[in-house]
Amino acid sequence: MIDRLLADEAATRQAGNDIAAALRQGDAVALHGDLGAGKTTLARAIIRSLAADADLEVPSPTFTLVQTYSGRLPVAHFDLYRIGDADEMQELGLDEALADGAALVEWPDKAGVYLPETTIHVKLLEDGLGRRMTIDGPEAAIARFERTFVIREFLDKADRQGAVRGYLAGDASARSYETVDRNGAYEILMNAPRQPDGPPIRDGKPYSQIAHLAESVLPFVAIGEALRANGLCAPEIRATDLDAGLLLIEDLGRDIVLDADGKPIAERYHAAADVLATLHERQWPASAPLASGEAYVVPAYDRGAMAIETELLIDWYLPFAAGRPATEAERRAFQAAWQALFDRLETAEKSLVLRDFHSPNIIWREEEAGTGRVGIIDFQDALIGPAAYDVASLAMDARVTISEVLEADIVNAYVEARGAAFDRAGFDEAYAIMAAQRNSKIIGIFVRLDRRDGKPHYLKHLPRIRDYLERATRHEALAELRALYRSMKVLPEGSV
Repeated sequence: MIDRLLADEAATRQAGNDIAAALRQGDAVALHGDLGAGKTTLARAIIRSLAADADLEVPSPTFTLVQTYSGRLPVAHFDLYRIGDADEMQELGLDEALADGAALVEWPDKAGVYLPETTIHVKLLEDGLGRRMTIDGPEAAIARFERTFVIREFLDKADRQGAVRGYLAGDASARSYETVDRNGAYEILMNAPRQPDGPPIRDGKPYSQIAHLAESVLPFVAIGEALRANGLCAPEIRATDLDAGLLLIEDLGRDIVLDADGKPIAERYHAAADVLATLHERQWPASAPLASGEAYVVPAYDRGAMAIETELLIDWYLPFAAGRPATEAERRAFQAAWQALFDRLETAEKSLVLRDFHSPNIIWREEEAGTGRVGIIDFQDALIGPAAYDVASLAMDARVTISEVLEADIVNAYVEARGAAFDRAGFDEAYAIMAAQRNSKIIGIFVRLDRRDGKPHYLKHLPRIRDYLERATRHEALAELRALYRSMKVLPEGSV
């Protein structure tokens, strides 16, 4: 159970802001307390936070019994004070509200058996020093609520008392992000608690260790410092709690490399390619020093990591697309084809690989100049590996369709920025291999996000990724892989 003292009305509203950050679809929150205990104040703060509108009119639903609101999570506000019998709950639509979003229920005792067993109970009691708020409920829900108050304590320690937390869309990982508004000055909170390792799948190691995925926020801190030290635009880190997995970082802005219709803006992609050229001209030691004097050793993008990523295609996408698992013969052919391609990468240029350099992770800063125009916000999984990988990540953007013409323009912008002595032929081969490697990984990840994690919206990207795979495998070095992908029906019909 959670027990917190709310000193005044402002503290009650702030608690509502914190609770809103923790709410998920299906959450029923029962608000207990006498008249004047602060239930409606708390409910209004939750609703306004979910709606991202501090001035939203939130009337008490005493006479209407229920009022619904839209926002990052739809929420229904129930006031059961006037109902005479619990059976009236059948007409109020609580189940429907929970199917679509969350529900706040004042006077929940009147709901009887119609309140879900998973209800989160928030009790407000008068205390000599203010109001005492206790929260009890299912273990998983309480863990979320405990985390949201840990975040508030982190902000308080960082001298952000009273800051308003706002929702910010996250990514496909377990990390989440929030805006932190301190009187109109915005910062970003990264919430990245250490995740438990999955089951061992090879050589006694889980996928995350084989693929060298960041297990804490330390890599973000180290790589960010290294990028800034080399003249690139990564967010300044304002406060840290490495053990808790919390960072308060600079807000680089909201403008991106896409237009209002979600289409790529060529000029901005070209500028991003120039930034990659600058990054790849730098020397990146495997050890990244920290301001504290410690050092973070940047892992190598080795065969094990590249191979385990490609296998996402055969483990997840193939059963989804073909309705059957891969045969042992297909697995052997798949592994042999990729090992031959990894052999070719031995002589490819190596550099710092940001690993997810595409539209969701690039901020456009129109008022800045040079490399400062391109803000880089995702690099915690960076490795030392084939430089061409990030160029392929940009020019075959997984989240937005890049035409073949624009892809060629982006690649040419990068090559031109590298200068006349640049090995174009060697780069073209490495680019094709890494484009095929990345898109083999992504097509598997998007299916895994649907099948394992319940996120079906990623499936809409599959036709684009198949098209990118078709393009990448046109290079003569990938002829064997192309033939194999065609035989497994991975590539579109009619590809030659």
